[in-house]
Amino acid sequence: MKYVVCVPDGAADEPLEELGGRTPLEAARMPHLAALAGRSEVGRAATIPTGMPPGSDVGNMAILGYDPAHYHTGRAPIEAAALGIELGSDQVAFRCNLARVDDGVMVDFAGGHPTSEQAEPVIAALDEAFGGGVSFHPGVQYRHIVVAPAEWADATCTPPHDLTGQPAVWPEGPAAPQLQKLMDASRDVVGRFGLDANQIWLWGQGRATVLPSFADVWNLEAALCSAVDLVRGLGVLAGIEVVDVAGMTAGYDTDYVAQRESCIAALEDGADLFLVHVEASDEAGHAGDVGAKVEALERWDEQIIGPLVDELAHLAPWRLLLLPDHATPTKLMTHTPDPVPYLLADSASDGPGGEYTESWTSKRDAVAAHSLMGKLLQR
Repeated sequence: MKYVVCVPDGAADEPLEELGGRTPLEAARMPHLAALAGRSEVGRAATIPTGMPPGSDVGNMAILGYDPAHYHTGRAPIEAAALGIELGSDQVAFRCNLARVDDGVMVDFAGGHPTSEQAEPVIAALDEAFGGGVSFHPGVQYRHIVVAPAEWADATCTPPHDLTGQPAVWPEGPAAPQLQKLMDASRDVVGRFGLDANQIWLWGQGRATVLPSFADVWNLEAALCSAVDLVRGLGVLAGIEVVDVAGMTAGYDTDYVAQRESCIAALEDGADLFLVHVEASDEAGHAGDVGAKVEALERWDEQIIGPLVDELAHLAPWRLLLLPDHATPTKLMTHTPDPVPYLLADSASDGPGGEYTESWTSKRDAVAAHSLMGKLLQR
């Protein structure tokens, strides 16, 4: 038996006037997904436990079968793990965005989406200017990591993607002065590089995250592919093989075919389970770009779901779980904690069938998303 988990990041949405009152999932042409849903179990899953931040760190942890209410310590330590950063007991990691804030307004949480090559010298310059008590570590594009003393964790920090076009909400709490001082001082350094970004934004802090090994919990070997450090970091922390894929990006231009082919190759090479994560639909939601979100979903259907089901049929009996890690409504341009549709398919038997849409699944009671891994694996 082979198992596949498909995560179209942020795919769930709300009805949109420009789509005639439909969501992107309802408006997108997805014949392969519709056919699969017609013979599968389709329901609704709560990927974000009550009271927790609706982020991909929480949602993907739940999808992997770990209860975020028990294991989650923060977003940044997960991304730090992806970069090979080991946190000491006296340290805390912060997510460090290259962002643009003008006149106290969050203009762009992604700082114009610099390339990793453009961002790396900026992070190096920040580390040279402010290193000592804190350290800066380059990540991918606008997403980086700062490691600071543990006492810096005592602050409330707002995710910058929650503030697009709105007044900046600066850190609050006992450690806020240190964070504010560093964020303000970063403007002199970041501004020298001619990017759209003009400062750093610190958030998502947490101490080291510890997860039990996925192989020990489920007694099988797993692998995943994602261009997003927090998903890759979850893989590192869970002992899941993280596969690098040429052409894979965290944007609209990711190579869907290459990501699908990496899944099949890993399963052929002995992996029991493979998780495919694509960020494009979430990026479209944050940009408020309805057309790009519909296109991202249609590419999922044409270039991953349809061919994947055909290829799995020639490989082994299979079971497949598909769900986004959270909703990213394009009208709001940020995440919400609302339950999302899930689909569970089995090559050997048909389920009751349904429609893979927000409106159809809204009539179902939401299950805890971290319970779905056991359901997928029939444990």
